[in-house]
Amino acid sequence: MSTHPTTPATTVTVRYFAGARAASGVDTETREAARLDELVDQLVDAHGERLERVLTACSFLVDGTTTRDRSLALSPGAVVDVLPPFAGG
Repeated sequence: MSTHPTTPATTVTVRYFAGARAASGVDTETREAARLDELVDQLVDAHGERLERVLTACSFLVDGTTTRDRSLALSPGAVVDVLPPFAGG
């Protein structure tokens, strides 16, 4: 018996910026995931080690709110922006 309720996967849009865009090779894609950590695992599986290295430094903007909480549940139709650190002053 599971102590965690199962959250159904939902369709989310992933948008990549800067180094994350270069590492993934795409600007935007659609995925099915229930939580941010599940989504990140899918992205690494799909795009490989180069993106995995970039993701270790990334923060995420989920529906306009910045988060580094990878256990965050994703709501249907969520937009997840993958934001690597930006240089500048």
